[in-house]
Amino acid sequence: MTGTTVMGGREGQADTRWFTEARFGMFIHWGTYSAAARHEWVRSHEKMSWEEYRKYFEHFYPDLYDPEEWAELAKQAGMKYFVVTTKHHEGFCLWDTQYTEYKATRTPWGRDLLKPMVEAFRAAGLRVGFYYSLIDWHHPHFTVDRYHPQREEAGERAKNAGRDMRIYAAYMRNQVRELLTQFGQVDLMWYDFSYPGEDGKGRADWESEQLYALTRELQPQVLVNNRLDLPGVGDFVTPEQVQPTSALVDEEGKPVVWEACQTFSGSWGYYRDEYTWKSVRQLLWMLIDGVSKNGNLLLNVGPTARGEFDERARARLRGIGEWVRRHGRSIYGCGAAPQEFACPADCRLTYNAKARRLYVHILNWPVKHLWLEGEAYKQRVAYAQFLHDASEVQMKRPEAWQEAQMGKGRRAAVCLELPVLKPPVEIPVIELFLK
Repeated sequence: MTGTTVMGGREGQADTRWFTEARFGMFIHWGTYSAAARHEWVRSHEKMSWEEYRKYFEHFYPDLYDPEEWAELAKQAGMKYFVVTTKHHEGFCLWDTQYTEYKATRTPWGRDLLKPMVEAFRAAGLRVGFYYSLIDWHHPHFTVDRYHPQREEAGERAKNAGRDMRIYAAYMRNQVRELLTQFGQVDLMWYDFSYPGEDGKGRADWESEQLYALTRELQPQVLVNNRLDLPGVGDFVTPEQVQPTSALVDEEGKPVVWEACQTFSGSWGYYRDEYTWKSVRQLLWMLIDGVSKNGNLLLNVGPTARGEFDERARARLRGIGEWVRRHGRSIYGCGAAPQEFACPADCRLTYNAKARRLYVHILNWPVKHLWLEGEAYKQRVAYAQFLHDASEVQMKRPEAWQEAQMGKGRRAAVCLELPVLKPPVEIPVIELFLK
């Protein structure tokens, strides 16, 4: 990934309804960097020459690769779509492209990795998304810039002698044509990434207008992200490794469709010795918090060089799936609550407009009562239950002494009576049925 997010897209070019209904997807970063096992940017970070880096290509043999298992793990976690790095910044391609020899079919493994993955995830009921890197440190015509592994070699003129970005831009279009004509319907194209300015690259370098037009021509329904450096173009925006503090809007204040891409740890590719892994509870919080602000979560897995999800990822996917199995109604098809419903302290609200149900996600378990303040709760809430087991949560009008304890000038419209002990789920959810 990038460490940088270029904002500026907005909704409107394609139909995003399935996307905002799904809310939860799997990102997969997989390439020869998984053999280095120390970050997908290892070639750039360590300024490795091709001669130094090619050993990962020459020894890449994912003999434990089981795309059906990957798809089943994603499905059980509650994910509704996936996005895979068909080509990352290193330039290695997972499919049998005719435009480079730096591809899966030329490794010792010798087989296309993308086609069986697409087939497996599609068979499991997930929609298909392709990540495609605009950057390519392997291509001979990709000019050296501030991120290139050869950036410290002698002289700007010498570094880029014989390189022509027009040839590289045509190469990208040729590969995108393959991706959008050889794998059936593609639901997402996730381009990554633009970094205009000094020693960077933007729309002129990528010939973004032509690339975007080709994408739309080949698959008009496909959703395209906002990283082509084309202001006003993009069906969704892509905050990376950050959790937005509110629902995202464009420069005119209009809501935009957005998706936060996040990692289990600090790396996108497999990183054997990286230990800052988020807990299941943290990951669920990111999902819930995003939906409460009209956003999606694209959660990344970095498979090993043998083609497996490591046990740290598996454990978290299982934990997420256990919660989502019982609480998916508070996620799928949900978004931000109407403004008249004030969010209680230490909670997040999501809302399903079709079902007319409001979901209260309780992040810190209160003592005996949860106060719902405002006339909207008093006038519109008909029934309350825990979502995990459909057991009633009793609602009462708070008594005068209870209101007095809430603090001066505060009045609760509804008091939810809670058990002393938190229910045995990571984050309890109360489902409110609205009149």
